[in-house]
Amino acid sequence: MKLEMLKNEFEGKLITFCGLDGCGKTTQIKRLVKWLEDNGHKVYLTKQPTDFVRESEIFRTYMDSPDHDDYDYRALSLLCASDRVQHSNRVISQKLKEGYIVISDRYFYSCLANLIARGFKEDMWIYEIAKSIRKPDVAFFLNVPVEDAIARVRERPEERNRYIDIPLQKKLHDLYVNIARENGGVVVSTVLSEDTCFERILLEVKKVVEA
Repeated sequence: MKLEMLKNEFEGKLITFCGLDGCGKTTQIKRLVKWLEDNGHKVYLTKQPTDFVRESEIFRTYMDSPDHDDYDYRALSLLCASDRVQHSNRVISQKLKEGYIVISDRYFYSCLANLIARGFKEDMWIYEIAKSIRKPDVAFFLNVPVEDAIARVRERPEERNRYIDIPLQKKLHDLYVNIARENGGVVVSTVLSEDTCFERILLEVKKVVEA
């Protein structure tokens, strides 16, 4: 699961966050954005996949329903990968050139994890596409037990009754940890307090932005 990716040679820095829904990404990203802006940094906050994919029928079907008979997951994965190439090379790279610290809520690693978790381990095309994606200066993988993540999602009124594929979430949990280890990512346990998690994240971010 080791990816060959483009080195970030621009003035700006790229920081990414991956993990299960309910892992605490939104909370930690908000805190990091505030800290960076308070310390005089230009910040560009973005997410992957973009709304172009998130609002598509095939994506919403896989997210919100157990019935996927009308769609091939490989087709969705290719759509997401294409979206990430476009977004990385036409949006993120431009902001990095302009000296922004780019923070992405999810990144290419999520595409890889979902493809493998759904049984497409032998698909080699995703490793070729990764060569066109810029490698983050620091990639965070927020780690929380699946049961805790689901409980957090269920606390959101708008997602209380959302379909969640629990066996899939368990596979993704393990894959994120392995992808992080093989690609120089930073695993942060969000079972710890919010403040403790942020201190861990900030320690790594300072190494990048204050270098």
